[in-house]
Amino acid sequence: MRPPISKDTQLCMSLSGRPGNFGTRFHNHLYDALGLDYLYKAFTTTDLQAAIGGVRALGIRGCAVSMPFKEDVIPMMDEMDPSAAVIESVNTIVNDDGRLSAYNTDFIAVAKLLEQHEVPTGATVALRGSGGMAKAVAFALREGGYRSGTVVARNEETGRALADGAGFAWAADLGDARADVLINATPVGMAGGPEADDLPFAAETVDAASYVFDVVALPPETPMIRRARERGIHVITGAEVVALQAVEQFVLYTGQRPTDEQVAAAAEHANG
Repeated sequence: MRPPISKDTQLCMSLSGRPGNFGTRFHNHLYDALGLDYLYKAFTTTDLQAAIGGVRALGIRGCAVSMPFKEDVIPMMDEMDPSAAVIESVNTIVNDDGRLSAYNTDFIAVAKLLEQHEVPTGATVALRGSGGMAKAVAFALREGGYRSGTVVARNEETGRALADGAGFAWAADLGDARADVLINATPVGMAGGPEADDLPFAAETVDAASYVFDVVALPPETPMIRRARERGIHVITGAEVVALQAVEQFVLYTGQRPTDEQVAAAAEHANG
């Protein structure tokens, strides 16, 4: 059990356009399990500059960063870890006595999941999206040895830039093309959004895939994940991404790595 909250309690937080409860429940559960004097709280903001200034000025130990702030925080950082610098996208800030260092644990989590699920490097990949999360996925694919990929993005400027950086092709729409691995890194299918009930790829494209990977974590079963499961397609969920990247954040904030059993219990609690 963690100590009572006091003036010495370390505060960690998250900044997101749509705050959820996963991070708060996950981190606080682990603080309790390991008896750490930390507290975690989720926030949103309409003034990012002021929010990051608050992280620095108030001595907030760590800050998770979600859409749509992952790229906008970069000019406010003092140091960029290679995990964030290579993809120019931040999802984790660590505050060491007022010096802010940026990391990207999404990149780390995606790379681990591709390996854990034994997604073959020779497979053809279609990645939808060109924002911060899509960057993490694209460069995890590149570093993992995947060479046959297409970035599917309506925005040609950002789509082509991401595709060129990762060594992939770009397409505004996948059309009739098929891919062995489909990855969604957009808000399509996200609960509460305008496309909550939609598929990020055409239904027939999903049905033809061998692996379906949706980074959307809310709901845990997105329309694309549900469809893939019903057809016996191997799936990787956003809930897996969130849990893995949160563990890496936890380690950066506290310097302690929980056991697999503690992580599983925290994830179950957070999703409950």
